[in-house]
Amino acid sequence: MSRNKATLIGLCAILLWGAMVGLVRSVTVGLGPMLGAAAIYSAGACLLYFVAGWPSLRDFPRRYLYLGSLLFVAYETCLALSLGYAHSGQQAIEVSMVNYLWPSLTVAFAILFNGQRASWLVWPGLVLALLGVLWAQGGETRSLASPLASVGDNPLSYGLALSGAVLWAAYCTVTTRLAAGRNGITFFFALTALAFWLQYALQDGGAIWIESAAQMGGTTPLPAQGSTQVSIHVLIQVLLAAGAMGGGYAAWNVGILHGNVTLMAAASYFTPLLSAALAAVMLSAPLSFTFWQGAAMVCAGSMLCWHATRRVARPAQ
Repeated sequence: MSRNKATLIGLCAILLWGAMVGLVRSVTVGLGPMLGAAAIYSAGACLLYFVAGWPSLRDFPRRYLYLGSLLFVAYETCLALSLGYAHSGQQAIEVSMVNYLWPSLTVAFAILFNGQRASWLVWPGLVLALLGVLWAQGGETRSLASPLASVGDNPLSYGLALSGAVLWAAYCTVTTRLAAGRNGITFFFALTALAFWLQYALQDGGAIWIESAAQMGGTTPLPAQGSTQVSIHVLIQVLLAAGAMGGGYAAWNVGILHGNVTLMAAASYFTPLLSAALAAVMLSAPLSFTFWQGAAMVCAGSMLCWHATRRVARPAQ
């Protein structure tokens, strides 16, 4: 596969991920954070099995298999639970902006650990992206107290989102250095699903029932108390979320294995705008003008980072 084609496939992941926040939040509202995440990653693993196949794990570098698995499962846990534990749809979108620090961190990690060359402009770009994330948490006000109040209202969700940003940047760095061209996304998804099902079982989540047509019509008894009933509407949301997430990761892994990682990381800065717009519609969550200013700052930081890497790369061509 050519580098340009792999990069284009990787960029398609950004379009799929744009719908992810709204869909994941909708599922976790209907099923709860743990069960919702377990359902999404189970369906996603099945989808990836047919799209990407099951990898031959014996051919994987041991360091990538172990470290990549750990980072991927840890990141997905942070991502899904940060959205699931948000107090509202609006807060879920704001929390997702913290998670979107990962593209800037990916560029920084590529410079620090993978020898990526860049001019000094990359650092103002990274700072601008960070300020944009903080600005987006400000609501209608423009003071430092407002984002601090948002974090204080739900430190668990914000802490998980920030941890996830660091973990995903680390995963991208590890994959680039250690994967040796291997794509373990299907295995990683299945492992993540297993981790969520184990957590759900340890929490004594109870039995799960799929709502039937008869129950929708009120002609049959409802499931016992303590069990979880899954409606057809939520089931469709699970499948859509799994398609967006699974398809996105499949495309992204092709890109980071064979494409231009720096270009993909820079372009992914535009995901916050797309994701926030779609999530605002799906969750009926109005967003302030200050939020959109912050999202635009993140995009501007992306373009600055991309320009910084191109300035250094051009003379070598």
